[in-house]
Order: sequence, then C-alpha cells, then structure tokens
Amino acid sequence: MSLEKIPVTIVTGFLGAGKTSLVRHLMENPQGRRLAVLVNEFGDVGIDGEILKGCADPACPADAIVELTNGCLCCTVADEFVPTITALLARPTPPDHILIETSGLALPKPLLKAFDWPDLRTRITVDGVIAVADAEAVADGRFAPDPAAVADQRRADESVDHDTPLGEVFEDQVACADIVILNKTDLVDAPALVKARDTVQAELPRRIPVVEAREGRVDPRIVLGLGAAAETDLDARRTHHEDHEAHDHDDFETIVVTLPDHASADAVVAKVEAVARQHGVLRAKGYVAITGKPMRLLVQGVGTRVRAQFDRPWPADAPRLSRLVVIGEKGFDQAAVTAALQSLA
Repeated sequence: MSLEKIPVTIVTGFLGAGKTSLVRHLMENPQGRRLAVLVNEFGDVGIDGEILKGCADPACPADAIVELTNGCLCCTVADEFVPTITALLARPTPPDHILIETSGLALPKPLLKAFDWPDLRTRITVDGVIAVADAEAVADGRFAPDPAAVADQRRADESVDHDTPLGEVFEDQVACADIVILNKTDLVDAPALVKARDTVQAELPRRIPVVEAREGRVDPRIVLGLGAAAETDLDARRTHHEDHEAHDHDDFETIVVTLPDHASADAVVAKVEAVARQHGVLRAKGYVAITGKPMRLLVQGVGTRVRAQFDRPWPADAPRLSRLVVIGEKGFDQAAVTAALQSLA
C-alpha cells in the first residue's frame, strides 16, 4: 500500500456558476491521472451527476462518479462523505486524484475540517479548493438585491447585518479558495468583467489567483497539483460561520416539478425564464421530454438566464420522465411555480 496521500480537489461556487462544466473539462483532460468524481446535489434529483456520467471514459469510468443527493456535504460529513471516500479508497485500483463538486449552497469550511477525520487524514489531502464565480452575476451585484438600500442602511446603522444569505454563501466559498475561476466571461463586456474581478478581489482574505474562463475551460495544470494541503491551513480561510459547528439551509427551499411532454424546446425555455423572473427562482435544472424527439432536453437556468440542449437519447428501459429541480430563497411560491411550469404544453 502506498503511503502517499491521494490528492482531492474541491470545486465550490455559487448556483449555476459553472462547476459541472469545469469538472467535465478536467475529466476530459486528466493529465494522465485516474480520476474519481464525487458530486453533491442540493435536491432529490441528481442532474449534474448524470451530465458527468455522459463524459465517463477509462480515466474516469461511470462507476467512479458518485452522486450524493441526501443533503449538503458540509452537513452530512459522517453519514455521507466519510463512507463514500472510504469506499473509493478501498477499490482494487484506487483513484490517483479525486474531484469533489459541492452543491451551490455548500460552505467549504466544514468539508475541509472533515479531512481531519481519523480514517481519512493519513490517506487523503486537499490539493486545492477551486471557487467558480459567474462573471455576469457578480458584475450585476446579485448577492445584494438592492445595493443602494444596503448602503443607506449601513450609513444609518453600522450594526445592521447587510449581507444577504446568498452573499454570505458566495463570500465563504471565495474565502476558502486557493484559486477563483471567474467563469462565463463571454457573457459580459470589458467594464463588467473589470467590475466582477474587482468584486471578487475585494472578498479575498489573502492573495490568490483569479483566472478568467469560458465554459469552465482552464488549463488543468492551473487547478490540479497545487499541493495546498488546505486542511492544514484553516486559520487563513476565515468565513462568516467560524463559530458555527454546523449550519442549515433554511434560507433556501427546493422543489422537484414533474412535467408532461412538451411540444417545443423554445416554449420550455421561455416558460422557465418567465417563472424565474416572476418568482425569483435562483436555479432550475433537469430534463424535459419534447414530443416527437428521441433525445432528452437538458435545461439549466441561473436566474432568468436559461439554456437548453438535447444531450442524449432517453434510456430505452426507463420512462420519459420530465423533472426540473427548482431552488429559491425561503418563502418563494412553490405552488405557483409548480402550476406555471406544469401549464406548459
């Protein structure tokens, strides 16, 4: 048995920032490494894991892509994370490198602390934490719904907590990072890109690289093989939740909406955009059956920006079941969102 620790790269980032695109790119360019991928979904339907399994190859076979959909990894360390990693390490041919894609609502710090678990600390190490940020969303200041009102409150009362829940999640992810990938730069102009970069830089507790990318495509040598041993450097990664032994996701709610077959991919995109705009939906993703089409439509929405593409045929041994995972802030009108989406025809 080798005494060398297996490196683990944690890919974190806000909802829809492009984490899955980055992981898929690394799977396609493993640099000679035998990879395993652990995907953590926030919701009961695993979409990102399905996307990644479509990229399986000898360097990262489908059975080395593991989905956890029972809760955020940072909240289920003992029940989910440790047994899963232990099982990967116990394989006859263990991976050379493990990629962990956290949910968009996860806080990296508790997960980093899990690497001190007795069964793991002598066998794996955190090679690096990669935070993926959506350049357009950051430039638009979506982590503070009304920046002017926040500034007014701050001036009036310094004790006011002006961070929104989404802002705290974003800031905690960036604070734990060894590299920030400023993704989707093709969706912004030059001034917006500068603004996004400045916003990220302002949140960094220490000097780290900020790398621009499109569709998660970066040179794998930039993000793999960092040797950061991040689990030994926790004090340099200060977050909003330092004094919390655990956290919950009461600020967010998730529903799964089952849909009938639909006549048009364009109609699906238009409806998801309209629902996001009307009800403040943060994230929508899933597969939809289009009448007369043998392939399933992969739908991925970040706020009102919705993309769709036919990715692969529906399985011959399973029903054409259309389902969307919808995530919103606490109190969003789940009944109205469900009714609106199911009204598609």
